[in-house]
Amino acid sequence: MNSSPVRFVRDPISRAELVVLAQSLFGDMVKAVVDVERCVMVVGAELHSDEEAMLLDDGSVQRNVWGINLYPAVSGDGFVEFDSLINVRPSQHNPSREVVDEQVRARIRDVISRLVAE
Repeated sequence: MNSSPVRFVRDPISRAELVVLAQSLFGDMVKAVVDVERCVMVVGAELHSDEEAMLLDDGSVQRNVWGINLYPAVSGDGFVEFDSLINVRPSQHNPSREVVDEQVRARIRDVISRLVAE
């Protein structure tokens, strides 16, 4: 069995699995990095930058990769938090840790809705 909680998510993962990942590191939250073009994500690392590196090594393109936090026990808008240091990208008009573009947020939510099963 793999001792690392880090997972590539290409097929749906359950909220229950996310709860287990969250409890293994942060308690109620799991870090995730989403590729909005390829509709894949990596979850369960201690740092968004490690997840980002895994996606880039797997063929993702930097401009399509965004860091988020998931709160699997929370429903509605509180489930996804659009906050990560990897999101600071002035060249993409994102000057802060928070994803500021509502269209990018919508694309992230779309990937999450496809990859996280109730």
